[in-house]
Amino acid sequence: MKMKKPAILFICTGNICRSPTAHVLLMHKARAAGFEIDVDSAAISDEERGNPPDPRSVAEARRRGIEMHAHCARQVRKSDFDRFDLIIGMTAQHCAALRRLAPVGAAGKIHLFTEYADGIEGDVPDPWYGGQKDFVEVFDLIDRGVDGLLARLRAEAR
Repeated sequence: MKMKKPAILFICTGNICRSPTAHVLLMHKARAAGFEIDVDSAAISDEERGNPPDPRSVAEARRRGIEMHAHCARQVRKSDFDRFDLIIGMTAQHCAALRRLAPVGAAGKIHLFTEYADGIEGDVPDPWYGGQKDFVEVFDLIDRGVDGLLARLRAEAR
């Protein structure tokens, strides 16, 4: 019997920096590992709706040999709580907002991203207000968290 592929949704404020970075990194690493997965990203806010990823996020991914897919920022929808197995917020504030939106029984799907990053606690900082150095640091942090998440998903699939 074939297992259902896990469906993961990453959430940040505007869906142009942190969550699309996590999205593309998880897709890239899962593909390299031969692991089938359904991944998407969305925002708490609708402020950036329709916008592409921040050019600094795209540049950092490209510097590391990863192409950001065509992406349009979108806001989280009620239907996401049915579609996704895990809904992962970049900050405690994102997770709190998700819990307020979640239908009854769906709050258990909501997790803080750093739960998956060994040795890192708290929020993934928003690099948007900083410079390229901030995007490099956030990319490194997200890279560690994606490694931890992928390891956990692969272990659960065995």
